[in-house]
Amino acid sequence: MKLSDYAKQMGVRYETAWRWYRDGKIQGRRVGPRTIIITEGQEAPAAPAPQQVAIYARVSSAENRSNLDSQAERLAAYCMARGYQVAKVVKEVGSGVNDGRPKLLALLEEQSIGLIVVEHQDRLTRFGFRYLDTLLKTQGRAIEVVNQAENGTEDLLADLTAIVYSFCARLYGQRRAKRKTEVIVRELEAKEAKGDGDATG
Repeated sequence: MKLSDYAKQMGVRYETAWRWYRDGKIQGRRVGPRTIIITEGQEAPAAPAPQQVAIYARVSSAENRSNLDSQAERLAAYCMARGYQVAKVVKEVGSGVNDGRPKLLALLEEQSIGLIVVEHQDRLTRFGFRYLDTLLKTQGRAIEVVNQAENGTEDLLADLTAIVYSFCARLYGQRRAKRKTEVIVRELEAKEAKGDGDATG
């Protein structure tokens, strides 16, 4: 079979088939100066599977569930504009400092997902983003952050509460930790409210 016919049969350009022949990926022989005959029965190398894209959206608490849906919709619109074929949309409620989020862990384990799209870095994780990014790159995968700007203070406060509670629980025990955390959160909220008042005044 001529190389040109072989290219048509495999649904690739002639130049691609010639490159396969040149690199030894398909077997054939030259007949004259311009003709290449492909050996019968040889198959072309499998084309690489298209990269699967997943959207990951997260909010810290159930109260923000409406924002979770709108976040996912914004990401879907972004992927459509970029021409990405979205294979999976993952929406999760949980703190950005929680390293035990089951949906995120399952997504990271899914090797068929080559690209994870998030709105902000802290939607994926509050700490250790570069570790995850580097690890995925070694697997030939990637994270794409739509908006590099910092996220709002509301979600940051929720994650800070989770950190404070975790450390208080270690220091004081579960029951006392809850009371201690509530006191600290009230103080933080009061300071934030005072700061907003000063800014508007």
